[in-house]
Amino acid sequence: MTATIERDHGAGPTTHGPAGTALSSGQPPARPFRLARHSFALARRSLIKTLRTPEQLLDVTLQPVMFVVIFVYLLGGAIQGSQVGYLTFLLPAIMVQSVMFASVATGFSLNTDVKKGVFDRFRSLPIARSAPLIGSVVGDMVRFVVSIVVLLGFGYAIGYRIGTDPLHALAACLIVIFFAASITWIFVLLGVIVREPGAVQGTAFLLLFPLTFGTNMMVPTDTLPGWLQAWVHINPVASVMDAARALMNGGPVGDSVTKSLLWSVGIIVVFAPLAVRSYRRRV
Repeated sequence: MTATIERDHGAGPTTHGPAGTALSSGQPPARPFRLARHSFALARRSLIKTLRTPEQLLDVTLQPVMFVVIFVYLLGGAIQGSQVGYLTFLLPAIMVQSVMFASVATGFSLNTDVKKGVFDRFRSLPIARSAPLIGSVVGDMVRFVVSIVVLLGFGYAIGYRIGTDPLHALAACLIVIFFAASITWIFVLLGVIVREPGAVQGTAFLLLFPLTFGTNMMVPTDTLPGWLQAWVHINPVASVMDAARALMNGGPVGDSVTKSLLWSVGIIVVFAPLAVRSYRRRV
C-alpha cells in the first residue's frame, strides 16, 4: 500500500491512503475565526518584539514633539500671532502626520523579516497566508497609540486644551488610528515588492511628504495658491486633519469625518488584497 501526500495552499501536508482516508494531517480542522486567531497570535509576536526593543519607539515619541516645538515656537508668532492659538490649530494635524510617519516602520520591518527568512517559516505553518501581514499591521498599531498619547501629553503641558469633550477627542484619535492602519497597507505592499529595507523607507517618504505637507496642516486652506487648494481638497490626509480639528477643537464634523472613513475603507479595500497577493507570489 502506498500513501500519497497532498499539500494544501499554504497548509501542512495531509497523508491519504488508497481509499482517500486521511491518516495524518499537519493542519488543524477548520474552525470559525481561525484567521483572526492566527493574526492576533502574530500581532502578539510583533508587540513583544517592540516591547523588548523600546528604542523602536523613539521615532513615535520624540519626532512629533520636535515637530510641535519647531512649528509652534518658530512659526506660531508669525502665522497667527500667538503660540498657544497656533498650537490649537496645529496639534491635531501633527497627530495625523506623526502616525502616518510611524506606519512606515511596518513595511520596513516586514521587508527585513522577508529577507531574513522569517516569513518562510510562516509559510510552512498551517495558517492563512494573510495572517502574517494582518498580524504585522495590528501589532504595530501600538506605535500609533504611543505617538498620540505622548503628543497629547506634551501639548497639554505647553498649553493645548481640548475644545469639545473627551468623547469627541477619543473619536478623533480613533479616526486617526484607523486611517493610519489603512495607510499601513500601502507600506506593507511596498515592503513585499521592494527588495531592500532602505528602499522601502525612501519610497515611503517620497509618498508621505506631498500627502502630509501638501495639506492645511500649517496654514488655513484659503491662504494657499489656487492650484495647491485644489490638491488639498482631494487629499485624504487633509480630510483626516479637518476631522481631527473639528472633533478636538469644535466645528462641523459630518463632511470631514465621512470623507475620512470612506478614504480609510477604500484604501484598505484596494491595497490589502494587493499586498496579500504580492506576498503570496514572493514567498
